[in-house]
Amino acid sequence: MAALVATFALAITQNSARAAGSLLSQGKTATASSTENAGTPASAAVDGDTTTRWSSAFSDPQWLSVDLGATATISSVTINWESAYAKAYQIQTSADGTTWSTVYSTTTGAGGTENLTVNGSGRYVRIYATARATQWGVSLYEFQVYGTAGTGGAGCSTTNAALNKTATASSTENAGTPASAAVDGSTTTRWSSAAADPQWLQVDLGSSQNVCGVQLSWETAYAKAYQIQTSADGTNWSTVYSTANGPGATELITLSGTGRYIRMYGTQRATQYGYSLWEFQVFTSGGGTGTTGGTTGGTTPPPTDGAVLLSYNKPATASTYQDDGNCPACTPAKAFDEDPASRWATSDVNGWVDPGWIAVDLGATAHITKVVLQWDPAYATAYQIQTSADGTNWTPIYSTTTGKGFKETLTVDGTGRYVRMYGTARSNGYGYSLWTFDVYGTGGNPTPPPALPPNPGNPEHLVWSDDFNGAAGAEPDPTKWSQDPGRGQNGELETYTNGDNTHLDGNGNLVIEARKEADGSYTSGRINTSDHFTFTYGHVEARIKVSGTQGLWPAFWLLGANFKSGTPWPNCGEIDIMEHVGKVPDSVYSTLHAPAYNGGNGYGQPYTVAGSDFASDFHTYAVDWDSSHMTFSVDGHNFFTADRSTVEQTRGPWVYDHPFYMILNNAVGGDWPGAPDASTVFPQRMVIDYVHVLQ
Repeated sequence: MAALVATFALAITQNSARAAGSLLSQGKTATASSTENAGTPASAAVDGDTTTRWSSAFSDPQWLSVDLGATATISSVTINWESAYAKAYQIQTSADGTTWSTVYSTTTGAGGTENLTVNGSGRYVRIYATARATQWGVSLYEFQVYGTAGTGGAGCSTTNAALNKTATASSTENAGTPASAAVDGSTTTRWSSAAADPQWLQVDLGSSQNVCGVQLSWETAYAKAYQIQTSADGTNWSTVYSTANGPGATELITLSGTGRYIRMYGTQRATQYGYSLWEFQVFTSGGGTGTTGGTTGGTTPPPTDGAVLLSYNKPATASTYQDDGNCPACTPAKAFDEDPASRWATSDVNGWVDPGWIAVDLGATAHITKVVLQWDPAYATAYQIQTSADGTNWTPIYSTTTGKGFKETLTVDGTGRYVRMYGTARSNGYGYSLWTFDVYGTGGNPTPPPALPPNPGNPEHLVWSDDFNGAAGAEPDPTKWSQDPGRGQNGELETYTNGDNTHLDGNGNLVIEARKEADGSYTSGRINTSDHFTFTYGHVEARIKVSGTQGLWPAFWLLGANFKSGTPWPNCGEIDIMEHVGKVPDSVYSTLHAPAYNGGNGYGQPYTVAGSDFASDFHTYAVDWDSSHMTFSVDGHNFFTADRSTVEQTRGPWVYDHPFYMILNNAVGGDWPGAPDASTVFPQRMVIDYVHVLQ
């Protein structure tokens, strides 16, 4: 890997906004040529706090360097200068912290905040200042490096290194909530402590590891204040993360530490109960622990033994395939296209029989080490994974008679050009069907699959907003929103007008008004950002006063942007941040919809404040969304987390790794809220204070 970073493409521009990419430098180890005093250390420039700073001695040259922990692709750098800035400086990268290559250079630095788009790679990144702009040294509030973390052993693995390891705790509430339940891979079992402070849960990783991340899946009894600590011996601990404002639900934390033992040390409970964790997951770099055999659910990273995905877009064959209104063009190729919303299924005419099979040609002989199957409900209870040199003579490398469906990750060991799933017993009266069939290993003739979009930055930055400032009566900004006229879906009774029912109130709000017209019909408004702004991942937030009474159905939601180019619902995916039905005034709902779970079977949860009426006041509705989870909140209270691994293990494919657009509408009637009745009051106003997106 080090040899790959010896040269760099130079493609530099200076922009008013940073390029896309994850924040890689925060909390990492920083060093400097000098410091002005003990109160301005190098670490202050990468701590995420704009009130602390690094400052140097009063001479040239000076430098500040950050160790990203692994080789990374660097896409941009943000420099937040104190008044003592550099007029001339370079941005440099290095594989070893000794030999440096320059990827940006200027002699006209402007100070303030400089956002630089760069193109390079390396484990170390530094700013090398050669001419100060003042008589003082150089001083930085923040030095932020953005890009994509390296893959393989040097990067941060997404494999849970704590899974099924030895766990201990300060206490347990009872015999049914042991420490081991937090590392068993099940989101239906949990550890809970006694109702006192402090309490801790720790896991023995088995050997010293470089820890780069932790995911805490809290039960309702969560920690408001806690630390993540590491230890070499289980006795002497170092704090690598600390917070006094834990939000509960699911917390994915990026950190940097080393140790054999890692623990959550809770110092302040958020409730009168103890501390309780469904799962405590640990992620490592430089050779993290992987699965050793059998089947597991959850997100499937590429194996850490040099294996890659071999099966993407390779020629596929099957015993039969379905092509009708229920499953159009469900060909074998659909299992290998890395589209989680498309699938292969055996024919409904002659394929609902045993055996049934699907095979892929890897293009050349390969060593197969892992197979991942994401099943449709038509799954195999008994099947084999087989390999072949010629596509005719097959050798089993895995066999089971207790297939569980959903997502199965199989550690295997075999050689061949062809790989197939050979099903011998179906789970129900239908055939066999797979959303994805991924084969990992070495050799073959692989085609690299499309990369996932970058996760949101840390910290996130505002990338889109509308605060609805404007004259009373004006329509919402047409450069941000499009009117979406026509009849509603799902049995709705209104007609959405082309702007007649959406207007600004002159007080910084958008009003979407549902009316009962003189002829007894209903009209309302629906707007979306589909032609103006789409995005993948981030923090999405709106402050809304919903409409109420029987038959009203206001919503703030996201729809997959590929819907506009012909991908049907629910294949495009839908993320309902907030829905409210007037007949249940004290609740709002957040729900996910996808091909395998939608409509009344969508995956979601209500947020209820008993005896309240959400239509009586403004509330803030939000989702935090990345490649591993979504956490929904109301007024800052996290109440529902959709974890990718849980979705894939219990519901079906995760179809949310592509652009979505936002929708606001105020529906009347429909299958869920029912029709208005004599108690319904019109007009009904849905009032939106703002909508913000951060990444």
